[in-house]
Amino acid sequence: MSKYTKCLFLLSLFVFLFTGKLSAQLQKGQLIDGIAAVIGDEIVLESDIKDQENYAKQQGANVGDKCDFMESILNNKLLIYEAKKDTLIENRSAAIKEMAGNKYTQILGQFPDEKAMLAAYKFRTSYEMKTAIEKIDADNYYGQAKYGRITEKADVTPNEVTDFYNQFKFQLPNVKDEVSLSKISIFPKISSAHRKEIIDKLNKIKEDIKKGESFESQARIYSEDEGSAALGGLYKNINVGQMVKPFEAAALNLQENEISDPVESEYGYHLIQLIKRNGKKYDARHILIKNTPNASEISAAKKELDSIRTLILANKITFKDAAFKYSDDKSNKFSAGIMTNNQDGSDRLEKLNLDPTISYQIAGLKKNDITEPFQQEDQQKRKMMSIIQVNEIIDAHQLELSTDYERVKEMALNKKKNEIVEKWVNAKIPSIFISLDDKYKDCKFHSNWLKGNVVTTAK
Repeated sequence: MSKYTKCLFLLSLFVFLFTGKLSAQLQKGQLIDGIAAVIGDEIVLESDIKDQENYAKQQGANVGDKCDFMESILNNKLLIYEAKKDTLIENRSAAIKEMAGNKYTQILGQFPDEKAMLAAYKFRTSYEMKTAIEKIDADNYYGQAKYGRITEKADVTPNEVTDFYNQFKFQLPNVKDEVSLSKISIFPKISSAHRKEIIDKLNKIKEDIKKGESFESQARIYSEDEGSAALGGLYKNINVGQMVKPFEAAALNLQENEISDPVESEYGYHLIQLIKRNGKKYDARHILIKNTPNASEISAAKKELDSIRTLILANKITFKDAAFKYSDDKSNKFSAGIMTNNQDGSDRLEKLNLDPTISYQIAGLKKNDITEPFQQEDQQKRKMMSIIQVNEIIDAHQLELSTDYERVKEMALNKKKNEIVEKWVNAKIPSIFISLDDKYKDCKFHSNWLKGNVVTTAK
């Protein structure tokens, strides 16, 4: 494929790292570690390039050619610069800033304290790290939004897909061993006695708070919410509609500093304290005790799922209908239980990338076989019992038009989009201020980065 297409492929990998300095608009008095390029008022630092190169390598991209790699960065910066001037692209500054705060809190939950987190990510202060996360998310949003605006009407005909395949079929990637799977999962039901035990524990904590213990200290000791326990259970600037409904309904019915009775949600049971409310935003603390099932509850769920499996094997219900009727997994309950690939949305899953628990369970199974019930965890670390049906087994092969049409079509469409963006970039370059460091003056860029309105930086 063309050099330009490879550049834009690299561009798609750039979810910038939290480590190192980040590209930013130049401000008076700002200390710069070395400017590699300026596109309009968007700046690329030498440290940005190194960080992005390291990340791309981790993702398996070949970044050996510094000029190709630099061109992908220049393309992205031009997209970002133009996006910020595009009145049809929504300004999400406030939402991005809030999301950065939430991400910061989530990351903090993975460390014993804030000092350890800042040291691990090489930031000096919490403000510096939050600002970095905000800048990363803003760049990703604006770059993707502008790319989407430029290519929103792009499409490919069947003939174009065939032409693409015939031209590039010897360069198309090999497909590794894959499977298509469907899954039914149920959460073990908590017994009345177990529920009472959790509620009694929370009521005792509430009584201790009334007697003088602080909500914050009790959250640090007892809360099982990894994202907020280290912060004393605090969530700030919560948007109305952001939290699960039982939590939000309880929180918004409280007066400031009032504490709720135990509230049940899909994550367990909460004590909630409303800190303050300002319009459609509010701050709250909570203490979560998860509804983690015990051995007898897990056994009951296994028995229930085994009965469902028996009905499917006896052809009394299809796997699809059973998934819709019984599964608690909302991610695939309404799609016949089919598990999808997070990267492309297809139902083909590379065997090497499967969860190890699932890989073990389907080992040796044939098409249409169904596993015995087994225990696993969802993304929120909640225990569940599952059964899986093997729908297809696809052996490793090179992409073929007859069997992989949708994948080839997506590649053909991406190539067409890249060509559209290439034309757009070349049309924009003459009217944009561009400054490149002298080290790139010998690069054979695909676009006109070294000509037109260009000023090279002094050594």
